[in-house]
Amino acid sequence: MTTAMIITMVLCFAFSISVAVSIGLSALLGIGFYSDASLFELPRQAFLAIDKFPLVAIPFFILAGNLMETGGISRRLVDFAKSLVGGVQGGLPMTCVLTCMIFAAVSGSSVATTFAIGAILIPALIKHGYPRPWAASLQATSAELGVVIPPSIPMILFGVSAEVSIGELFIAGFGPGLFIGGALMLFVYLYCRWKGWGKQDGDGKLPGSSALLDVGALVGVLVAFWLGNRVVGTWIADGMTEQEFDRITDLTGIVLAIGYVVALMLVPSVRAALLQRAMFALLMPVIILGGIYGGVFTPTEASVVAVFYALVAGVFVYREVKPRDLLPVLKKSVISSAVIMFIIANAGAFAWLIDRAGVPEQIGLWLRATLESPELFLLGVNLALFVIGMFIETSASIIVLAPILVPVAIYFGIDPVHFGMIMVVNLALGMITPPFGVNLFAACTVAKISLDQIVMRLLPFVAVVIGCLMVVTYVPALSLTLRDLVYR
Repeated sequence: MTTAMIITMVLCFAFSISVAVSIGLSALLGIGFYSDASLFELPRQAFLAIDKFPLVAIPFFILAGNLMETGGISRRLVDFAKSLVGGVQGGLPMTCVLTCMIFAAVSGSSVATTFAIGAILIPALIKHGYPRPWAASLQATSAELGVVIPPSIPMILFGVSAEVSIGELFIAGFGPGLFIGGALMLFVYLYCRWKGWGKQDGDGKLPGSSALLDVGALVGVLVAFWLGNRVVGTWIADGMTEQEFDRITDLTGIVLAIGYVVALMLVPSVRAALLQRAMFALLMPVIILGGIYGGVFTPTEASVVAVFYALVAGVFVYREVKPRDLLPVLKKSVISSAVIMFIIANAGAFAWLIDRAGVPEQIGLWLRATLESPELFLLGVNLALFVIGMFIETSASIIVLAPILVPVAIYFGIDPVHFGMIMVVNLALGMITPPFGVNLFAACTVAKISLDQIVMRLLPFVAVVIGCLMVVTYVPALSLTLRDLVYR
């Protein structure tokens, strides 16, 4: 049964049938001809695969990313990043990487990051003399950080599939995400110096004082929240029960932070400056990630908060989201969410069948017998995932493979959170490798070039990310140190 299902899926891929349909047809074949289960079991298992509360976060994070793009948040993040690093030679490509890192801290999607940031920076890179294929390659690679830096849709899927804490996965993603982002920035800086590109990258950038204004205002918000939470709130809630104490202190911190922002906005000159700057855009990831790790809301609830904040910022603060824009944004988000959910549903039915056939246990026993050490196991898994990621969409790969590989990783003494980081970073490479790299198609669409024009320019970027993957794989502290500080 399993062999027939896999052959069917590979043949479907060869005929360019979509990933979701290919997996669904394979599951239908397996349950219809080789299983003693009823055909009605297929829709039941498909429904059970998506009937998981954490998956609610996916459509909301996608909607938040699209609202950020429409509401001017992404443009202000670009201006902020450029004011920090845009003045050096190669500063514009470094701006691309840095902006993607910040945008990734909210969107959770690499494709959304490609379109939102690429629509601004690819034309700017081309205007400053960078080759069009190189600009598209840079954007596609930088946008990969959208699934490595939390919140991340693939991390949510891994957590659900492997029964691993999503909060721990999120905080573990900061180390690898910042490391890969830093490596890419260093690479493009040295590469541009070598090629002699980007000597005029500082033209049109905002002064450094602009970034200082944003950071200063943001620090003020955090200080106001801390004073409300730890000083005023503690005084008010003295003597209350633990639950009431937490609620009152959090609420007091939020009220003082909002009061601080309102006070700033009452000063006309400060209000005019802030509305042109990125402070409210930078505040978004602070609220989302601070709320998750501060215990104010769960990662799933954070996705709804992200939508609410993006909507308020776009409509009432920056005033760039008009009522007529909402329907196209919702339509785009629904389509993207439906595609992912359809993949998850079909992959769930497929995974149930191979689990019923005992495949995960057989693969686990084979891996344990063949790869005798954790180092060899991780090397073999990385090679396999790299090839798989080139042909199968990241979400489907995680849902099918995580339940199979995680028990083996645990057998070899590998922390499942660390293994999750390895899987996410490795399969994210599939987003920038032909033939089915979704980031490549998105970047080529924005840059208006064909896929074959981008491949050679892409190779150095892939090499950098592979080097980072090896560090993430064999230096667990990069992923686990921050996790251990927060959760242990």
